[in-house]
Amino acid sequence: MRSAFSWTFRPEEYILLGATSPSIPPRTTKYRRQHSCSWRSFIRVFTLRKVLVSVTLVPVFLFLAIVCQGIPPNYDDIRSFEHHLPQHSLSRHQPQYLRFPGHLWGFGFNNVLQEAILMSYLAYATNVSFVFEDYTWSHLPLPWTIYDFALRPARIPLNALISGPTAGGPMPSAPNAPRAVNAEFYTQVCGGPDSQKRVISSLTAPNDADGDVMIDWWVDQLASVQEPCIEIDSSAHDVFDRHFFGNPRILSVWESLTKSPMLTDFAWSPLVQAAVSRNFALLQPESAKDLYDAHSRKSLAGLVAVHLRRGDYKRHCPNLAKWGADYMGINQHPSLPDRFDRSPYVNDTDARLSYYLDHCWPSMEQVVERLRNIRKEHPGLKRVYVLSNEWAWSLDDLKNALEEDGWDDLVSSTDVVLDSEQKHVAMAIDMAIAEKAEVFIGNGFSSLSSNVVMLRMAKGMEAESNRFL
Repeated sequence: MRSAFSWTFRPEEYILLGATSPSIPPRTTKYRRQHSCSWRSFIRVFTLRKVLVSVTLVPVFLFLAIVCQGIPPNYDDIRSFEHHLPQHSLSRHQPQYLRFPGHLWGFGFNNVLQEAILMSYLAYATNVSFVFEDYTWSHLPLPWTIYDFALRPARIPLNALISGPTAGGPMPSAPNAPRAVNAEFYTQVCGGPDSQKRVISSLTAPNDADGDVMIDWWVDQLASVQEPCIEIDSSAHDVFDRHFFGNPRILSVWESLTKSPMLTDFAWSPLVQAAVSRNFALLQPESAKDLYDAHSRKSLAGLVAVHLRRGDYKRHCPNLAKWGADYMGINQHPSLPDRFDRSPYVNDTDARLSYYLDHCWPSMEQVVERLRNIRKEHPGLKRVYVLSNEWAWSLDDLKNALEEDGWDDLVSSTDVVLDSEQKHVAMAIDMAIAEKAEVFIGNGFSSLSSNVVMLRMAKGMEAESNRFL
């Protein structure tokens, strides 16, 4: 105890001020602490060993910060559901199978969804069984990957996101058409050394033609194939690339696509629908049945859903202006009321950029004004749901501004209550809500908005209920 509270004099730490002499009266001796502030003392404190230890601990702390946000689910129950689909039986009659090994992965869900719908439609038009894949973010052997300093599933079974023919569901409108199978079953049937497989290249496909011409070309190519296992080699170019979806050429298949089981029998997964129903208090439906019935054409009366894309669009929107891009192909459907016309700004770089930002990255004031004008056309609108990848706190100003402008309420993606499995399919939950809204206001350049518009129109909702910022 004494050593813990006693003070020991260390002469090397102090300097004696004012020595005494016989001619000078003695005075109190004063000591002053010597503080050394030199590069040598800095090196003594921050030794190489301490620096190395600190550097070593950085990834440890990063790892702990990531893991503390939660371990993603593995969706084993949904994988079991897929495994037990009735078409996944070797004892049943085996149709021909069509697989696209070069399908999109590592992209946003809506890029993948629009491609999968078209590919499954092609398989349906050819009367073969479509092979659907997981929604894949990474091909690493680990079950998770890192995105935005958080773990996310590397692969999510498609039936966690959607149901219906594209994900192996039944086709009541075409009961004799072969149902889709998952990649696991296809590998079981067609992965052996004795399997009969035919590979068709996309090299000579008419990728710059209208959509109906492209579909007809592929149907002709597939019609003469006798082998049970068919794969499309898209290494030369994608079967349906981003230029196709961003071009009105896709509209030439609109009538046949919207009447096909891919869209007439489309539904969100039970996991997604459960999340929508769970948040009924936020959505305030007139009847709970409006949420439970996946095929109901009745909208959420009084609700306008707005897709406010942020994040990476801060860089993407100026690039769209530089490239002279148009709205997504579906968003150029002639029945839609809002047009995007860049022609007056072709020779004025600054004016063109401003025009693009108004529609791609609108300010809060512009969003409030746009909603006000839409409400004049649809007087029954009272509430706003914002689909956004924006931070919750940054939407507070918009909420206050809308309340001041006479709206009853604003809720957003950040207000929706989700469990751990639903958290990683939140984009589909947003879309399911937007699909049911009385009015939807989208971003014309976004594949999410394009898919919502497509699903709403395929359900028979009025074209005038689909607007753009």
